[in-house]
Amino acid sequence: MTLTKKQNKQLRAMANQLKPLVYIGKNDLTDSVIKQADETIESHELVKCQVQDGSGVTAKEAAEQLAEALGAEVVQTIGNRAVLYRRSKRDDVEHIQLVRE
Repeated sequence: MTLTKKQNKQLRAMANQLKPLVYIGKNDLTDSVIKQADETIESHELVKCQVQDGSGVTAKEAAEQLAEALGAEVVQTIGNRAVLYRRSKRDDVEHIQLVRE
């Protein structure tokens, strides 16, 4: 699933107020970080990740690796933060209504 420019803009605006929920530390992307990110993105759909100072990867590298592992889309990366989106398969989650072009 590829996001259109309008959908990307909508998700960036929504992510502006979010606090980071996934932290990538000095051990980079471990299995536990990927598992935590998967659970978080499944319940929130839109997740902000933060790469800590001691990490060996940049936010862009971490976002690309995490998105590939989770089957998600990278919405944006700024500084040491990245935003990921994946539609949830759960019914009890309020789904984000993406704009159509």
